[in-house]
Amino acid sequence: MLMNFVLGISMMVFCLFLQGILVLVALRFFTRHEHMVGVSFAASMRLTAGMMAILIAGNIAQVIAWGTLFYGLGEFDEFAVAVYHSAVNFATLGYGDIVMSPKHELLGPLEALNGVLMVGLSTAALSRAFSESLKDRLPPTH
Repeated sequence: MLMNFVLGISMMVFCLFLQGILVLVALRFFTRHEHMVGVSFAASMRLTAGMMAILIAGNIAQVIAWGTLFYGLGEFDEFAVAVYHSAVNFATLGYGDIVMSPKHELLGPLEALNGVLMVGLSTAALSRAFSESLKDRLPPTH
């Protein structure tokens, strides 16, 4: 069980590092294209969609990283199945149609916790961009 915690926490730290890089890339993308904000609603939404694509790519990379861990541990015979199981965990869907062996089952909940945190970081960055995109479209608050 201790080894599962070590593996899980290590993967979570790796994912935090990866997510941090992608959030920086997404925010830099937004800053470089900030001139599009206010031009039109469609332009603002295109900018926000571009940022969202960057953040989703980061979440998908993390799903693949967890899937690679599961596959490397021998939990699944096919890489695609390991990635599918990882996606179900990361998104906290919890279908239960595919489960890991008791030896590594603790990694599933750790990935789910990681997914909640990393999707939360993506949501925070995207919320900032979305609110900036809409600030000129909303009446001022006093």
